[in-house]
Amino acid sequence: MNTLAIVLKAPFELSLDRVSLIPAGPDDLVIDVEFSGISTGTERLLWNGRMPAFPGMGYPLVPGYESIGRVIDAGASAKARIGERVFVPGSNCYADVRGLFGGAARRLIAPSVRVANIAEGEGEDSVLLALAATAYHALSAKHAAPPELIVGHGVLGRLLARVTIACGHPAPVVWEQSANRRTGANGYDVIDPSQDERRGYNSIYDVSGDSSVLDHLIGRLAPGGEIVLAGFYDTRPSFDFAPAFMREARLRIAAEWRPSDMAAVQKLLSDGALRLDDIITHICDAADAASAYRTAFEDSSCLKMVLDWRTCA
Repeated sequence: MNTLAIVLKAPFELSLDRVSLIPAGPDDLVIDVEFSGISTGTERLLWNGRMPAFPGMGYPLVPGYESIGRVIDAGASAKARIGERVFVPGSNCYADVRGLFGGAARRLIAPSVRVANIAEGEGEDSVLLALAATAYHALSAKHAAPPELIVGHGVLGRLLARVTIACGHPAPVVWEQSANRRTGANGYDVIDPSQDERRGYNSIYDVSGDSSVLDHLIGRLAPGGEIVLAGFYDTRPSFDFAPAFMREARLRIAAEWRPSDMAAVQKLLSDGALRLDDIITHICDAADAASAYRTAFEDSSCLKMVLDWRTCA
């Protein structure tokens, strides 16, 4: 079996190629992908060659961890799932290229336990489920305080603000330096950091990916306050010790989501407490992937780019 997939052959070298698939095992699902998202965090780092050392890293590779589609076949133990619409958080199903994270392809093979159901009729917004689960994971950790301040109003920042409110917490303040990204808030305020004079935030969640921001954020913390690094950083985060010492600052790193986070997010969606609309700004045919990736990474008006695989043979 083979499929069309986005293949990063080297930094800045991307093409739509036909690649071989490893045969499905007894617990695997075979999924025809309808839509996949382009991440401006991890995929940008794979694109420009700045991804830190990571298990499975190397070229050529298939990126992507945000795919939705339909199960068209399955191994002997998973036949009951044929016909379901599902979310696939990536795949390592390729015989001749690496799968990091492996979701940007027309057809995927993935273990049934990693694949979540989505409702019939759900559209391209469902590619955002992984990032919504990432946001939920960050604020649901043991002893975690919800964010009073979120740094960054990209996709993850918006979802983190929405999930915070959906969970019944007070609306956070969001900082965003780019004027064209201060729009789109619903139930919370987005401001230029230079316009915020507040000190004494108890919990600050950084989703900017800017490793140089820590000193400034520590200066805004209340004594004993916590900074949560919820983005992904390609350079070493560092900070001056003395100001952090005087505040007894706490630092927490939020890792990737777990199946329980996905289930919680889907419950919030089904209850109507959380919405994923008005975040995707661009949809492009997968056949035009090269230009789609450039737009996703270089056009400041592109908040979230989605590839449409439905017409790819």
